[in-house]
Amino acid sequence: MTTTLSRSPRRRTVIALAVVLIVLIAFVVRLVDIQVVNAREHVDDSLAMGLQNSRTEYASRGAIVDENGVTLASSVHRYDVEIDPHLAVQGVADRSGDDVDATRTWPEIAAQIAAITGQDAAAVEKIVTDAVAENPDSQWAQITKDVSTEQYRALAELGLPFLSFPPQAGRVYPDGAVGGNLIGFVGSDGQALAGLELADNDCLSSQNGKVVYQRGRDGVVLPGTEVETEPAVDGGTLKLTIDRDLQWYMGQLIAEQVQNTGSLRGTITVVEAKTGKVRALAEYPTVDPNDPTSTPAADRGSNAFSSPFEPGSTFKALTAAIGLDSGSFTTDTTVTASSRETLGGDARVSDSFSHPANNYTLTGVLIDSSNVGISKFGEKIPRDTRYDYLQKFGLGTPSAIGFPGESGGILHPADKWDDQTFYNTTFGQGLSVTVPQLVGAYQTIANGGVRMPLSLVESCTAADGTVTDVPSAEGQRVVSADTASKVSLMLENVATQGTLASQVAVPGYRVAIKTGTGEKTDPDTGAYKPDAYFTTMIGFAPADDPQYIVAVNLDEPRTVKSSAATAPAFQKALTQVLKNYRVIPSGTTTPELPKFG
Repeated sequence: MTTTLSRSPRRRTVIALAVVLIVLIAFVVRLVDIQVVNAREHVDDSLAMGLQNSRTEYASRGAIVDENGVTLASSVHRYDVEIDPHLAVQGVADRSGDDVDATRTWPEIAAQIAAITGQDAAAVEKIVTDAVAENPDSQWAQITKDVSTEQYRALAELGLPFLSFPPQAGRVYPDGAVGGNLIGFVGSDGQALAGLELADNDCLSSQNGKVVYQRGRDGVVLPGTEVETEPAVDGGTLKLTIDRDLQWYMGQLIAEQVQNTGSLRGTITVVEAKTGKVRALAEYPTVDPNDPTSTPAADRGSNAFSSPFEPGSTFKALTAAIGLDSGSFTTDTTVTASSRETLGGDARVSDSFSHPANNYTLTGVLIDSSNVGISKFGEKIPRDTRYDYLQKFGLGTPSAIGFPGESGGILHPADKWDDQTFYNTTFGQGLSVTVPQLVGAYQTIANGGVRMPLSLVESCTAADGTVTDVPSAEGQRVVSADTASKVSLMLENVATQGTLASQVAVPGYRVAIKTGTGEKTDPDTGAYKPDAYFTTMIGFAPADDPQYIVAVNLDEPRTVKSSAATAPAFQKALTQVLKNYRVIPSGTTTPELPKFG
């Protein structure tokens, strides 16, 4: 009997412990189910019931880099400072040290915040007190926007759980105005507004993510409740064909030349002959993407792409190439041309200088830049043939670059040409081109008659490493290699026998050039403006194995009103390009061709 009684308490104890253990196991199982197995389901349930908080996980817009990987545009994080007014006015235990148990009042906290943000302490205090006065349970107010990373860290070190710091993406352009017209800029909201930022926004744009979490009554995020519901995806890296250092040099050079000649604006363009890659395209005035509003709206884009002009005598090389390639005439053909003549249909054509009737070769027409002479060569080419070739050279349509606001220029169909236009178009009047279009046409000649699509973008590398937007390596043959070689040699003779020979020579290199002066049209009347011209010099080197095309264009030069205005900048630009890329000098000199028959 005694044994039975003594065992009963022990049995009850074992049973009680077993029950407790079973309950504990049940709690653990349930806890694992809630926080691990079905955590996502419960997060969704709490979110649906409004028990869940969320924040944006900001992704970074992609960087823009030059051909060597040098950063031209990048994203940085700035921070807004937000507060829970309800918790703030209650004060909070000082968390700056474990042994400190003092309580800070809201005015004291406001003074600490203001000392970091640079605001007035009373203004910070008022933000919260006004929010609470309007709604005692208010849980949000903004203290300030756009603080630096250093300020954010200092605020975080205050240990205030009712402060939050949503990051905001900012955009910086380390080199300021270098390439600003090309790179473009974004708005204060991060939206692309101009240039390559806009053109290649699909590559650069990022996708923000989302994190949901729960907070306790003190505003602190509860451990283990943060769940990334949408991952943040950074933008891709846009690699350009531009060489940053060369772009900088050309920017300085064109700014100097515009100011020295009193021009309204100017452009220097450098293109790789065999690939069509743009290595520099500098404009003045330019824009600093860090502060675009400081630049007049008309100069925030790229006038090189958006503003077509009459190319003038630079076009004579194209007429020569078309005539030779189509068999309309040969290098042995000559024409007799005076300085002023009336041609078919009473079309009147004049040269810029007075001279007697000369028996010109095609080379002589290019050297002397005779409008009458090229008109007489041009009339040997059927108008439809000439029009078709001009289209193949890339005229009349925007370039392959597809720059925002890019113009296609003006090239009227051949059946719309009257007699005067028929002749004028042989020497670059009665039509208009953009700088890239003209450079593309000369790239065709320099590249043995094969036109390569111009490109500003080398590639886009997405966040996952995928590479896209690689320039096409396929070109289009426009004229034969023989035609291109003959025209190139003629342009060399322009450089050696022309009036600007001493100003454009680059020691050690054979150079091919052509100049042009185009009249400006009044946009209001459609008539030519008196005494207003575009001047252009374009060429390539080494002419015996062309590597780079350089073009200098000035809008209304005043101190020098002829193509001579572009010569100093052209010679310096070409010299720098050859030096920059360590181009091997020519091994021969230019063979001299006759001007007259």
